Amino acid sequence: MAQAKRSERIGAIAKILSDAPNRIVPLSEFCQRFGAARASLSEDVKRIAEAFKREGLGEIDAVAGAGGGVRYRPIIGADRAERELFEIAARLSQPNRLLPGDFLYTNDVTCDPKAAARMGRMLARGYYDAGLDFVLTMETKGIPVALATAEALNAPLVIARRETKAYEGSAVKINYRSGTTGGMETMSLARRAVAAGQRALIVDDFVKGGGTLRGMIDLMAEFGARVEGIGVVIATREPERKLVSDFHALFVLQRVDREGERAVVAPSGWALGRDG
Repeated sequence: MAQAKRSERIGAIAKILSDAPNRIVPLSEFCQRFGAARASLSEDVKRIAEAFKREGLGEIDAVAGAGGGVRYRPIIGADRAERELFEIAARLSQPNRLLPGDFLYTNDVTCDPKAAARMGRMLARGYYDAGLDFVLTMETKGIPVALATAEALNAPLVIARRETKAYEGSAVKINYRSGTTGGMETMSLARRAVAAGQRALIVDDFVKGGGTLRGMIDLMAEFGARVEGIGVVIATREPERKLVSDFHALFVLQRVDREGERAVVAPSGWALGRDG
């Protein structure tokens, strides 16, 4: 193939890396593709990394070793992350979102591809080096955000269901207690979806009492899988004591403004980088 101009090559490399987050791309792959010397490509990658860092678009680093290469991680800058968090919080705090039981209507936000991608990147933060095998979520409104998190981490998405589906084969089914109502719920997952010893990140859209999170933790225990972390989109401030305490939330539903018919939602301290 004809040798690409440097400007064309830099644009193509930036696109290839950003489309494959957290995947190590061997430098030799670029050498073969663009017919350029390794030293020239190393300089190209350096320029891209500097531009991405300057614009808060993510981090590009070199990975040494036999299986080494170049890797992009969509870890956005603090200023941009804060701006995006407050933009989403403002949408979630709009009037007429309150549902019975002080739940919140979030479908239009969690199913917005751009918003879901932003939230997924933020939830992925801190887990790039955790050696995750998959991201686990429940068949709820959180699937788009969980999928975006899995994409950022270069990990598959596994979805637990309320009921077993025949086309998924045999499944493990557990009962768990709802943290909100106290009633019993069921959760199932295909046996072939998870193997013993694998590592999971749990992602959910909303936590009030923590029953669903507790159920997913117990489900992973049935498979002999290890839960490396838990991330949620929104956590309610009340009740303060939940069935699961060790999780990170992007937003906190601070209070309900009944006169204004809205919930007051704000970015969490964790998401803003102001606490652990």
